[in-house]
Amino acid sequence: MKHKIEALILQAIETLKSESVLDQDISPKIIVDRSRDPMHGDFATNIALMLAKLARLSPRQLAEKLITALPQNDVIIKVELAGPGFINFFIDPGFHFQVIKQIHSAGREFGLSQIGFGKKVQVEFVSANPTGPLHVGHGRGAAYGSVVADLLQAVGFDVHREYYVNDAGRQMDILATSVWLRYLEVCGEVLPFPSNGYRGDYIREIAWNIHKDSGTEYHKTASSVLENIPPDEPQGGDKEAHIDALIDRAKNLLGETGYREAFQIGLNTILGDIKDDLKEFGVDYQEWFSERQLLDDGSVDKALQRLQSGGHLYEQDGATWFASSRLGDEKDRVVVRENGQYTYFASDIAYHMNKLDRGFDRIVDIWGADHHGYIPRVRAAIAALGADEAKLKVLLVQFATLYRGDEKVQMSTRSGEFVTLRQLRNEVGKDAARFFYVMRRSEQHMDFDLKLATSHSNENPVYYVQYAHARVCSVLRQLTEKGLERNLQRGLDSLDLLIEEHEVNLVTSLGQYPEVLERAALQHEPHQLIQFLRELANEFHTYYNAHQFLVDDARLRDARLNLVCAVKQVLANGLGLLNITSPESM
Repeated sequence: MKHKIEALILQAIETLKSESVLDQDISPKIIVDRSRDPMHGDFATNIALMLAKLARLSPRQLAEKLITALPQNDVIIKVELAGPGFINFFIDPGFHFQVIKQIHSAGREFGLSQIGFGKKVQVEFVSANPTGPLHVGHGRGAAYGSVVADLLQAVGFDVHREYYVNDAGRQMDILATSVWLRYLEVCGEVLPFPSNGYRGDYIREIAWNIHKDSGTEYHKTASSVLENIPPDEPQGGDKEAHIDALIDRAKNLLGETGYREAFQIGLNTILGDIKDDLKEFGVDYQEWFSERQLLDDGSVDKALQRLQSGGHLYEQDGATWFASSRLGDEKDRVVVRENGQYTYFASDIAYHMNKLDRGFDRIVDIWGADHHGYIPRVRAAIAALGADEAKLKVLLVQFATLYRGDEKVQMSTRSGEFVTLRQLRNEVGKDAARFFYVMRRSEQHMDFDLKLATSHSNENPVYYVQYAHARVCSVLRQLTEKGLERNLQRGLDSLDLLIEEHEVNLVTSLGQYPEVLERAALQHEPHQLIQFLRELANEFHTYYNAHQFLVDDARLRDARLNLVCAVKQVLANGLGLLNITSPESM
């Protein structure tokens, strides 16, 4: 109904244009909202306040003209001017109940739209360095990103889900060297482990598997590894210089082929675990994009050449700099170091050039909140590449904080002290984890309450919503046990019997679902859908506790069953978009 009212207002504006009340070049964005107070109607618009100055009229004068110009519509029983110039619309109460017919007709398709039809969107999310298992912090980005993508698809966008695999660069070299040093320990060598290495048990497991499969193929003596290596931080040295020297030593001793094999084993093992974890968490991608691919196919060179030709690069102190400060960044950025190596940012520039070249209408990057300062430089890069930086939308996700009782669990991939996403999923289940992760705005801090997430009580929000769906299924089982059958058509023909306040409230909420879905998708805010489902579940439970559904009057019984089955369908549709199950019993 909201879109119908918007269309009627647009027609009224065109009429006023023809009457020279409004200029022909006016093309306003029409905003229609549901009224919070039923006394003010069902819907309201502030369009008269927005256009009054252009019309050289007071808002109330323009509102009066708009109301007069509105086309007749049988569903709208009254249009009212209110306040400084608001226009309120009152809808025929019987029209609201038509949503029950629409839900039963559309089924799983109810609420979907085509507002994004013809537009390609790439959503890149998680993209954690493959240097260790995903932890509970990554889980929030995974849940949020996948739901944002599914919501966009639900309203018609052509969505491409992508994981950017950082399989090149120094962190991967630290990982490969950490694995190799643990492998040498398996071979019987005794040597101090670098303070800046990756220490988790998963590193030892990879090392054991290499030894199991390859024996002593990569074995070198501790003395050959440690000879002339600068001291580590515990010995008064520089931990960065120490680990870099160990990386160089690994490459020299193993040779290019041997080092690459060890590197690839570590990468493939961890990336394989990441893929498994995300799939079990309900997250699927169309593409796992390799950073190394950008280096191998010359994309980084091509991107820098494009910046160079645009006059955006310069040389200073032996390095190549991107003049990003001219395009809104706080300072210029190095893209090629003094030693000739590309920076991470150079690869990121090439990656976004690749996204633009693939023809996406919109690029959605979902990053951890700690990457906030990275946004201006990426926007600057897009502008320097000659593209519209408005195509890029960066969404930030605060990492979730996990508590066990009153004790905060520390998480550090490098030290290995963290709770993995797999452990969280095993403890609370996929449904609860995904629901809790997207229950708040992504940029808001989140404390994950393990006890609440596993409780079977009304205080547990995911349980409360799922229980509403299960309760409807229980009512239908009771119907069968009583030897009764539901007559869908008789119920649809008897909707006028639904006069209770609880029934009116439920029907009103059901009618809002398409609007909520569209708004949640366009604003990238899954928590709006969560809030809707919680409110719908609450209204249903209240209705369930106040009224009998399986009454003797067959017409009233079928009307009520059609209503609660509509609730069941919308709950299932909403939970499905969150990739959360809709249990039939609990």
